[in-house]
Amino acid sequence: MKIAFVGKGGSGKTTLSSLFIRHLAVSGAPVVAVDADINQHLGAALGLDESEAAELPAMGDRLALIKNHLRGSNPRITSAETMIKTSPPGDGSRLVQIREPNAIYDACARPVELDGGAVRLMVTGPFTDADLGVACYHSKTGAVELFLNHLVDGRDEYVVVDMTAGSDSFASGMFTRFDMTFLVAEPTRRGVSVYRQYKEYAADYGVALKVVGNKVHGQDDLDFLRAEVGDDLLVTLGHSDWVRALEKGRPPRFERLEDPNRQALRTLHQAADATYELRDWERYTRQMAHFHLKNATSWGNERTGADLASQIDPEFVLTEGVPAGV
Repeated sequence: MKIAFVGKGGSGKTTLSSLFIRHLAVSGAPVVAVDADINQHLGAALGLDESEAAELPAMGDRLALIKNHLRGSNPRITSAETMIKTSPPGDGSRLVQIREPNAIYDACARPVELDGGAVRLMVTGPFTDADLGVACYHSKTGAVELFLNHLVDGRDEYVVVDMTAGSDSFASGMFTRFDMTFLVAEPTRRGVSVYRQYKEYAADYGVALKVVGNKVHGQDDLDFLRAEVGDDLLVTLGHSDWVRALEKGRPPRFERLEDPNRQALRTLHQAADATYELRDWERYTRQMAHFHLKNATSWGNERTGADLASQIDPEFVLTEGVPAGV
């Protein structure tokens, strides 16, 4: 299952995604956690200190390795240089799974122990001063999009992505790559503005979207969110002493998280799992092709000097029935 956490900056989406990752890990589920935010804070939210977080290998720095691994023997992709962030898999592509090791995990993932469980953590890498004027952050998140495009995932296994703030993911098709998108919103006008953007833009793509109300204090906050987002409001969370201790670098055992917040995480888990029966792999594959063509015509063909439309394999459908690692 592929799950995204989105929201405006400061909404608490990184904290919420880290809590959900901990919840999954404690339940024994296999989890790959991905920090795709321009501000890289997921590692710290999962308990790493600054030096440990700084040493995490950046996917954006290993893009050539990722491309060469994923293209495999696909004859439609002649080189890593002609592979862009939206390049879809086809016959001969090397697919990846959540549980099984692969070269991308070896190069980019690091294990993080969480209250008796463990997850693989991958990060895009921070947007640095050196990138200004010469690079776009989408070139870093492109590594995540390629990973998701080539991922064969099943029931009861999870990729959780902490997305960049706001609506930046609309610059490519990555917002369509998820079984469930949790939008974290505060009970303010600014807090629900990103929700409206997501709701409007994602309506034509079958994106499953639920709102998680955060920093909700009292009935007035709850009434505001219900009035603004309606039935999309799934659950709310309020003040947490456990989270405050985490932010001070002293997280207690996860079992001490407040009961209402633990129940909220169980609700998120149930909502994500419920989308499994709604999976439409043919639509998923068509959407990859759709956004690849858009990116190819707008910039990809010119940048690579190739006709990237030819990378689309019309007979290929990504599904759980396709063997990984081919």
